[in-house]
Amino acid sequence: MDLNRTLLAQRTRRQLFEDCGVGVGKVALTSLLVGDSLYSKPAADARGIHHQPRAKSIIYLFMAGAPSQFELFEPKTELQKLSGKTLPPSMLDGKRFAFMESFARKPPKLLGTVRKFAQHGQSGQWVSECLPHTAQIVDDVTFVRTVHTENFNHAPAKIFMNTGTPFFGRPSMGSWVSYGIGSEAKDMPSFVVLQSGPRGPRGGAMNWTSGFLPTAHQGVPFLSGGAPILNMSSPEGFESERQTVTIDAILDLNRMNMEKTGDPEILTRIGAYEMAHRMQTSGPELIDFSTENQETLDLYGAKPGEKSFANNCLLARRLVERGVRFVQLYHSSWDHHGGPGESLTKDLDEVCLSADQPCKALIMDLKQRGMLEDTLVVWGGEFGRTPMGEVRDTVGRNHHIDAFTMWFAGGGTKPGQNIGETDEIGFSAVKDPVHVHDVQATILHLLGIDHKQLTFRFRGRDFRLTDVGGNLIERLLA
Repeated sequence: MDLNRTLLAQRTRRQLFEDCGVGVGKVALTSLLVGDSLYSKPAADARGIHHQPRAKSIIYLFMAGAPSQFELFEPKTELQKLSGKTLPPSMLDGKRFAFMESFARKPPKLLGTVRKFAQHGQSGQWVSECLPHTAQIVDDVTFVRTVHTENFNHAPAKIFMNTGTPFFGRPSMGSWVSYGIGSEAKDMPSFVVLQSGPRGPRGGAMNWTSGFLPTAHQGVPFLSGGAPILNMSSPEGFESERQTVTIDAILDLNRMNMEKTGDPEILTRIGAYEMAHRMQTSGPELIDFSTENQETLDLYGAKPGEKSFANNCLLARRLVERGVRFVQLYHSSWDHHGGPGESLTKDLDEVCLSADQPCKALIMDLKQRGMLEDTLVVWGGEFGRTPMGEVRDTVGRNHHIDAFTMWFAGGGTKPGQNIGETDEIGFSAVKDPVHVHDVQATILHLLGIDHKQLTFRFRGRDFRLTDVGGNLIERLLA
């Protein structure tokens, strides 16, 4: 405590801000982060850079709801032949699905697809007619077709993909990255969350929480239209001089409280006010697409002021340009059971149409600007879909955890590959299975982080993103 008092007495207001960091606090203007802080830029030997990084930033395109690999990336000749046949009961022994009662009432039948597939690019990757734009960038990406997970319901599966555990309250991947290596952004958060589609992801803010890590590392939701962060703008008629006086008074009160308690979260709160003040200028500039030429807007299909996945993809590029470390885009709804709004025909077409062109544009734009080589782009959902049909209003597919497809581009990955093979009907992996913890370990590795070394002691034990698992996807690395 005496040491804290001495240090605080010696520092100027600006020096305190640079050393103390910023964080998340509802008492501040909003949940904010900063790059040049104690929390978000730790010493490399204590937390972060363990080897030469290949990527500087991550853009994670999270397709919330679980895209069907059978309609998009996995043409299965044998599945087409057997479509309509009842799945042998032995294949369901020990397996669990999200809606077991539907399978219990009537044995599920295999379901082929009506989608047409073709091979694309020099790498000859299979992509369906649903994603004509993605088909144009297959030589820049690598498909991992055997990802498997452990949770078959949306919220815990999303949280598992993001935090390495199905339990609420553990730090998310973006928070681990922020804690480990900080950010190059000076007036932006190190971890930003963007959302599009009819609803947010199941599990909500638990997908981007900082958990038991300092709150400086929590994901900050941004908007792609209007004010980028809620409650950021000053009330009409509220003069800047008056705001400065108010903030100074609040900072003084917080510093006095810090002297009394030594609570590091107060330092986070101090920084939040400082960052909020700076972002009143940097935030509106970020979403001002007037500096983008029409060719770029057309490439993405972006429309200034609109809340869309296209705008969010363009915004993601602008964020990493400004040094933001981790940008995560959630786009719904990819849940196609066959119920209302969940058909494998019209509804799948609509969500593909909204996402396909912006994904291609992001890869092309990053590549043209020389940013793809050190920006890792990840695409995928929380699990996949079953090779069996699920009968509702129409025939859809149930949740499936044993094998699904993700793709990766840039950031030190080797492009134009297929990693992993599934069996003849796409039920299980038969070559190179990849666990979610392997995905997490590899993402950290590309940022220069050893997933086994990046730990945080909480309640008497050391925690890490990958828990006690995780192996590098060696074939993915360039």
